[in-house]
Amino acid sequence: MYTGKKRSETAIKVTVNGMIVNIILTIFKFIAGITGNSAAMVADAVHSFSDFVTDIVVIVGLKAAEKPADHNHQYGHGKIETLCAAFVGIVLFIIGMKIFLSGMGKIHVAISGGSLEQPETIAFIAAVVSVITKELLYRYTLNYAKMVKSDAMEANAWHHRSDAVSSVGTMLGIGGAIALGSKWAVLDPIAAVILSLFIFKVAIEITYKNANELTEAALEKDIIEDIQHAIISTEGVKDFHKLKTRRIGNNIATDVHIQVDRELSLVEAHNICTEIEDKLREKYGKEAILYIHCEPYT
Repeated sequence: MYTGKKRSETAIKVTVNGMIVNIILTIFKFIAGITGNSAAMVADAVHSFSDFVTDIVVIVGLKAAEKPADHNHQYGHGKIETLCAAFVGIVLFIIGMKIFLSGMGKIHVAISGGSLEQPETIAFIAAVVSVITKELLYRYTLNYAKMVKSDAMEANAWHHRSDAVSSVGTMLGIGGAIALGSKWAVLDPIAAVILSLFIFKVAIEITYKNANELTEAALEKDIIEDIQHAIISTEGVKDFHKLKTRRIGNNIATDVHIQVDRELSLVEAHNICTEIEDKLREKYGKEAILYIHCEPYT
C-alpha cells in the first residue's frame, strides 16, 4: 500500500514522467502544425502545453500535501491536493469550451460558403502520434492514481485523455481533408465539437467532487454506512450518535460519540474506542483522522 512519503514520491515521479512526454509532444505538434499548414494541429499543440501547466500544478499540490501537520495546519496539508485537483477540473472545462467554440466557428465558416485550408501529411502523423501517446499517458497515470489514491493525479489523467480525444478530432479532420479533399475539412470541427462534450462531462465531475471536499461535504453514503457498521458491531458499543465525516486530502476524517455501559472502567471504555479505530484504520489507512468520544449509555 502506498502511504506517506512513498505515496508522494510515486505520484510525483509519474507526474514528472508525464510532464517530460508533454514537453516533447508539444514541440513536435507545434512544428507539425506550422510546417503542415494545419491550424487544428497548432491548437492541439496549445492543448498539450496546457497539460504541461497542469502537471506543474499537480506536482506543487502533491509536494505541499505531503508536509506534516503544523501549528497552522493541524489536520495536515491534504486540502492543497484537493484544491489542485479542482483547479485541473476547471482548466479542463475551459479547454473543452475553447475546443467547442473553435469547432463551431469553423463549422459556421463552412456553412457560410467559406473554405478551410487543407493540411499536409505531417500534421496527420502528428495527430496519430498524439492520440496514441496521450492515451498511453492517461492509462499510465490513472493506474498509479488509483494505486496511490490521488484525486489530483486522477484529474490529471483525465486531462491527458482530453488531449487524446481532441487529437482524435484533429486526426479525423486532417485525414478526411487529405483523403477526400479540402471541402471535407469540416470533419475536423464537427468531431472536435462532439468530443468537447465528453471533456465537459469529465471536467464537471472532477470539479464538483473536489469542490465538495473543499466545502467539507460528508463522505460517500456507502463509506458512511460502513463506518456505522464498524462502530455498532464492536462489542461493548450500546449506541452512537453525532457521527460526522469528511475527507482531508487523501484521508478520511470522522467524529463520533459512542455510548457504552456506564459500569465499565475508563480503561475498558478506552479499549472499545481503540478497537473501533483499529477497524477503521485497517480499512481506510493508518493516517485516517479519527475522533471517538465515549459516553455512558442511558
